[in-house]
Amino acid sequence: MNTLTSVDSGQARRPAYASGTVPGPATASRPAAYTLPAVAAGQRGLARAWLWLALAALVGSGLFSVLLVLARTPGINAWLPAGDFFRVALVVHVDLSVLVWFVAIAGLLWSLNLRSARSRAGAALARLPLLLCAAGAAGMALAAFVDPGQPVMANYIPMLDSTTFRAAVGVFGVGALLLVLQGLVRAAPIGPALDGAGALRFGLHASVVATAVALLAFAWSLALVPTSLPPKAYYEILFWGGGHALQFTWTLLMLVAWLALAQACGGRIPLSPRIVLLLFALALAGVFGTPLAYLMHDVSSVEHRDMHTWGMRFGGGLAIAPLALAVLLALAPLRQLAAERRPLRAALLASMLLFVAGGVIGLTISGSNVKIPAHYHGCIVGVTLALMGLVFHLLPQLGYRAPSGRLAVLQPWLYGVGQLLHIVGLVWSGGYGVQRKVAGAEQVLRSTGEVAGMGLMGLGGLLAICGGLLFVVVVARAMRRHS
Repeated sequence: MNTLTSVDSGQARRPAYASGTVPGPATASRPAAYTLPAVAAGQRGLARAWLWLALAALVGSGLFSVLLVLARTPGINAWLPAGDFFRVALVVHVDLSVLVWFVAIAGLLWSLNLRSARSRAGAALARLPLLLCAAGAAGMALAAFVDPGQPVMANYIPMLDSTTFRAAVGVFGVGALLLVLQGLVRAAPIGPALDGAGALRFGLHASVVATAVALLAFAWSLALVPTSLPPKAYYEILFWGGGHALQFTWTLLMLVAWLALAQACGGRIPLSPRIVLLLFALALAGVFGTPLAYLMHDVSSVEHRDMHTWGMRFGGGLAIAPLALAVLLALAPLRQLAAERRPLRAALLASMLLFVAGGVIGLTISGSNVKIPAHYHGCIVGVTLALMGLVFHLLPQLGYRAPSGRLAVLQPWLYGVGQLLHIVGLVWSGGYGVQRKVAGAEQVLRSTGEVAGMGLMGLGGLLAICGGLLFVVVVARAMRRHS
């Protein structure tokens, strides 16, 4: 929990933090407390609703991962919809597990950072983005069965080229737009005296701004990309610029999560709030190269594409190393933790391990092979694990129990180690030149090494799926009885 209340005799009431650190100017003996905004009574219902959407996205993604297996099982696949249902299921699985999950958790966090609505109409309007995003997510899942169209494995937002799926993505996009506008207009102020909580507020503000730039890029591409292009080329160009900009959003939310989780574990972050704010600003600055790419180069040119790639590679990574080092230094002296803090530390360490692994793999990429999905799987799962840790952390403030016990500690490690094996298998196979975005006989696995690498990838993927489903189980158990 972020805050408790204490009263000193003869003194005014003031907040005292669960970690035992009283807010005020950071000093050598009293470091800044990097705490998330407290869940106000008026925001609890909205925050809970975003959490339910996030969990529903993970459950739906898990069900489609099962359908992925069934679609490749002789005999059973005859009972599934005709056509290339494997790729259809893969498109919906990816969109639910990455796009919907991330936006829903962002909605939860941004709802904590809003000024309270002044009327019932304002409160109802605050729920409109949630309703649109939920309707869009449901439409994406339904389209796989009623109007699958052609599956297009575009980067960032894979698509089903059908009217139903396009409409569902459009509804989800309008919901995300309203969510961002709400975050820009109703954001709570940081306050004149910058402290650790204010620095995290700035990080949340920055993630909203990054998402606004991403939505601008999507709209810009929508206006410029010729609809006469083949579906694969059309969607690839359409989502390239905005997809890269969204990575700044996810990175900022992950950095906020790292600091908040380290603080919740009892760590003492050896950075002042001003330095943290500066690092967040540095992590945000790179996203403003996105409009420049549209102004300087044609949207379909190689130069436009490369400018987004290099901007994300260098602009988004400068703040990560110092913040990661600070978090590790904060965790180093911690030994025995309370039961409710152990899952938070597990999620934090697993997140850092996967994100760093994905970053290192990115430096080894050459050509188009499965090293590329190994890179982004590592980074994306690093973000996912950080957000899972934040869910564990926020559950008590949302009126639920804090997850504890062996399953809660095991879950981040099962998910993280599974994904680590998954990406190691991909890197192993990529060294043999195995191509990305192919499956089955299309992979043309010739040597024992190639088969072994893809086998390791499959084993890791299975463990990761179990870890993802275990997260839903752990959270559902904590939500079953209110605290």
